[in-house]
Amino acid sequence: MTVLYERMCVILIKESTERGVNMEGQFLTHQGLIRDLNEDAGGIYKNEANQSLAIIADGMGGHRAGDVASQMATNIVQEKWRTTRAIQMPEQAERWLHDVLNDVNRLLYDHSLNYEECEGMGTTIVIAICTDQFVTVAHIGDSRCYLLNENEFTQVTEDHSLVNALIQSGQISKDDAQQHPRKNIVLKALGTEENVTPEIQSLAWNQGAKLLLCSDGLTDKVTNDEIKEWLQSDEKLAVLGEELIALANQRGGEDNISLVLMVHASIEKLGDSL
Repeated sequence: MTVLYERMCVILIKESTERGVNMEGQFLTHQGLIRDLNEDAGGIYKNEANQSLAIIADGMGGHRAGDVASQMATNIVQEKWRTTRAIQMPEQAERWLHDVLNDVNRLLYDHSLNYEECEGMGTTIVIAICTDQFVTVAHIGDSRCYLLNENEFTQVTEDHSLVNALIQSGQISKDDAQQHPRKNIVLKALGTEENVTPEIQSLAWNQGAKLLLCSDGLTDKVTNDEIKEWLQSDEKLAVLGEELIALANQRGGEDNISLVLMVHASIEKLGDSL
């Protein structure tokens, strides 16, 4: 089966060359095998200090312009990040993400009110600001972030979804959630209400660590254990991303599938991971 990918170019981030620290990232998105439209958006972008921000947005609404919501959110965040100066502390990154997501939410919500064809549109979102010392992650909805740090694998985000709420309340098990008829219902999204509160957290990461941001088109088909195993491989990022997307498509590919992979690497190892 021939699989065509809409891919962003590899972005190399040199943030602290005197310490031998570099970052490299890859964005991949695929329409899947069933959908007529790719409502996902995302990318990897640099600010004035050459620091990187990764983003995945999964639009909601179908004919109600889910693709408009995800692309608008990504474009607004990209433009605001482009003119941002160096982020030195986690508190700065957290405040920046909080303020920007409030702005984006207001703009999307106003757009949905002003354009009838966009009524009810919204998007999930997961964003990571990556510096050489820490990663700050914000999310709304069920797009996820994972971190593999010195062989410790963590699902950083908790889905704002109906099934996750049922799991946390003890009403269903994680196994039940995989087959739940309403597993794709999100309880919180960007742009669907006048006000929204993102979850934001900062984590340390070290050389060799890998970060994965993805839409639920991947996590509905690939388990956390499988994601951990893939991230632990020595595959180049582009190949790793393609293989994860191919696996989701092999298992049905009913949804759009998008991901960002970031690696915190020493200069001498950077070229090997491309």
